[in-house]
Amino acid sequence: MNTDPAAMEGASGPVAVQADRGGTDMVPTLRDGLRGTNPALVLLFGAQADDLAALQSGLAPYLPPDCVIAGCSSAGEIGPQGYASDSVVAIGFPARHFRAASLLLPDLAALPVSEWMAQLRQMARDFGPDPARHLFGLLLTDGLAGQEDALVATLDAALPSVPVLGGSAGDGLDFRRTSLLAQGAVRSGVAVFLLVETDLTIREVTFAHFSPTPTRAVVTAAIPEKRRILELNAEPAAQEYARLTGLRRADLTPSEFARHPLLLRMGGRHHVRAISAITDDDGLSLMSSIDTGTVLTLGRSEDLIQGFSDLLEALPTPPLMVLAFDCILRRLALERAGLTDRMSDLYRRHRVAGFNTYGEQHSGMHVNQTFVGLAFMRSDDVA
Repeated sequence: MNTDPAAMEGASGPVAVQADRGGTDMVPTLRDGLRGTNPALVLLFGAQADDLAALQSGLAPYLPPDCVIAGCSSAGEIGPQGYASDSVVAIGFPARHFRAASLLLPDLAALPVSEWMAQLRQMARDFGPDPARHLFGLLLTDGLAGQEDALVATLDAALPSVPVLGGSAGDGLDFRRTSLLAQGAVRSGVAVFLLVETDLTIREVTFAHFSPTPTRAVVTAAIPEKRRILELNAEPAAQEYARLTGLRRADLTPSEFARHPLLLRMGGRHHVRAISAITDDDGLSLMSSIDTGTVLTLGRSEDLIQGFSDLLEALPTPPLMVLAFDCILRRLALERAGLTDRMSDLYRRHRVAGFNTYGEQHSGMHVNQTFVGLAFMRSDDVA
């Protein structure tokens, strides 16, 4: 059993435990790792459909009756020992320091935004946050539904004073089906919003390892509702992307997409519009929204480790945990560079736990190829 060292310190902060996915000891391992935490919230990352349902039914009887359980499938996991695959990571948030409520946001395909906003506002009123404590939101959403941009805009409008971050559920590198667990049931095509309160100090941690190049391109044809670019610079999108990157069309792979991202400038910053695949009509399928007429900049990958290490070291005190939503494209870039062990060591030292996503949400935006995290620290340790 892999358990976060914080579990040995009287559950002073969130506790992460990891088990092999689908094994006969999956539920007992996670249950034993969470024992003594008395969690107000348990997040489960890495399991698909039947495994998520088994975790819900197997863990719930051993958790407090008012404990909120939520989770999703992933494109990879981050456990107590760093990067992992074919595993399940459970994170328990002790009731001593946390309070949580959940809201299911169904019908992503229909986008009932008005209904969602009314429910979110009512949720916030019913939750009755304590002004002396810190309030934040977590969003888990179907990473294949393609509605993250609308979701984060809705959350930002309904709860403007609540910082919200989260990740899009994944399915390895298959991009076929994702699963989400909320309110005792496993579903697809939905999102789960968690409103959480804590007396710990929190700091958002975001990092993207890219910079813009002088190379730009115009989206001359697109299908926005499918997040698909048909043409770049009036040429078939995949062919033009290959020309811009200096690669052969046949060499375009997820690893090369990660090395050469397309960037959209917004709010004075460049944000990745990550490519997930080449379509049958020689277009590019993206992991974020795109419109005809958009000007994109070709990005270049920078140092994957040092800037991120500096960011974690700059926290005012060593974190009890950093809850992580880390893009699968960052992990692919690390694997290609042979740096996964170094990153896993960094994760271990700073108690990072979470999952690899199909996209990340923070500051009212849906982004890609970015690490988005929330650090929890003892308030009396932070000046």
